[in-house]
Amino acid sequence: MNIKPIHEDSKHMPSAVIVGSGIAGLFASLRCAEAGWEVRIVTKSDPRESSTNWAQGGIAGILDKTDGIGLQAHIDDTLSAGAGHCDSEIVRTVVEEAGDRILDLLSYGVEFDKMTSGDFDLAKEGGHSQKRILHNKDATGAEIERSLLDAVLSNPLISLRPNQLVVDLILRDHMADQRDIVGVWCLDLDNETMNTLGADAIILATGGAGQLYQHTTNPSVATADGTAMAIRAGAKTKDMAFIQFHPTALAILGDRPFLITEALRGDGAVLLSKSEYSEWKLQGGDIAELSFTNQYSHLGSLATRDIVARAIDQNLKRSGDDYVYLVTEHLQESELQQRFPTISARLERHGLRLGRDPLPVAPAAHYFVGGLDVDVDGRVKQDNSNRTMAGLYAIGEVACSGMHGANRLASNSLLEAVVFAYRATDWITNNPPDLERMVKEETLPAWRCEDLANLVEHSPLKQDIAALQATMTHDVGLVKSNARLQRATRRLELLSEEADRIWRKCRPTRSLVELRNMVLVAQHVCSSSISMEENIGLHFNHDLA
Repeated sequence: MNIKPIHEDSKHMPSAVIVGSGIAGLFASLRCAEAGWEVRIVTKSDPRESSTNWAQGGIAGILDKTDGIGLQAHIDDTLSAGAGHCDSEIVRTVVEEAGDRILDLLSYGVEFDKMTSGDFDLAKEGGHSQKRILHNKDATGAEIERSLLDAVLSNPLISLRPNQLVVDLILRDHMADQRDIVGVWCLDLDNETMNTLGADAIILATGGAGQLYQHTTNPSVATADGTAMAIRAGAKTKDMAFIQFHPTALAILGDRPFLITEALRGDGAVLLSKSEYSEWKLQGGDIAELSFTNQYSHLGSLATRDIVARAIDQNLKRSGDDYVYLVTEHLQESELQQRFPTISARLERHGLRLGRDPLPVAPAAHYFVGGLDVDVDGRVKQDNSNRTMAGLYAIGEVACSGMHGANRLASNSLLEAVVFAYRATDWITNNPPDLERMVKEETLPAWRCEDLANLVEHSPLKQDIAALQATMTHDVGLVKSNARLQRATRRLELLSEEADRIWRKCRPTRSLVELRNMVLVAQHVCSSSISMEENIGLHFNHDLA
């Protein structure tokens, strides 16, 4: 990566603040540092507490750039999963750049499983027409996180700042038509002080919004922070109605939803209702033919996530059951144990084994397909304008590039994150700020909170968050209706008023900041759902059927 020279008379080293420490944020930080930029990564928890670290399946991609048939098949599968709503040019760009970006990951020490021949052991998941997914057992995200984090910690131009919650973006001029982002205000969660960080580029890599729902496969940090702060600064959003629910999260009372990777169904696992499972145990037969999922797609249990999740939801509503079964008893137990050690270890806690026991599963909120509207270089677009916001970039799940359309194809998320991290940093480092725009941190305004009181009672905030999650789960979830959406609108407005009242009176805390962010993004999800005029992909409204 080449960087254009800064004015010779300037001693200013260009700088970037990257918010988030998943694959997108870590990869972007390494690219910026390699170009000679000073990088500060801020993350509100332990750096490993990211959706990347929890990702099981893998990263989809064709390594051989001359494989035109393979590339086109990946493009076609992505477009098909996205229900005709993808940006086809973005899809082609990401798929064609996949090979180079996977090689970049390998250069940083990421290891993917190989066969005895030395070739990569490629997997197949729902919606994919062929094997093209690189993985490290069933802990691919953890392997990527480990490797990139090791590289970050060894780079002297990168500083990593955990337990720093970014509260808001700093605008150069609040009154200007052109939005120009020059820094962030951060809440230090260790000492409860507010800090001001300035930078020539602010890169949001904050992940998704799974915590808007009662049941999610996301970590606790997924509270829509980046999306919310960008909206407040004037950013444009896109496709906010499209929330992907993973169809097979382990459903055991008292335990958080644990994702059961789609790769297990790619290896032959089948979804059965409780009654279908009993029938199969008594009578045998072709297990795949028995599955209720065949009523919804000819692909059965290997249909795309939107179809399978709704199929399970409808089955549970009809039966009154709390879960369906993911069945692996017809598969080789020893091979499953070796292929999926992370899942096996988690199941052992509950006395369950792959290849022996039916697994109780139900859908859980998984991936935020919509988000901040960005261009092909990750530049955030300004609301009510075709312009981009100077100094602001969004990559990974927080961004909506058009890659996923109305429904994300399995294992395309890590791919999109690394491709856009590369493209955004390539743009940033090859278009350094001129002298007039360079940010001097000492000139930026400090956070003013002298007149604010300390928050005395945290219980009301927890109650408000619980109420928000219940509203989103029941009224703005897998299956919606006009009446439910209108009810959610009213309830979210009350929660917004309550959050704003507390915000104006009290010093920021993590729970207050997260409540404020979650309510704002929930309102955008709800209003986007109301504006939908047809059922497509992840959006399903009974009244439009």
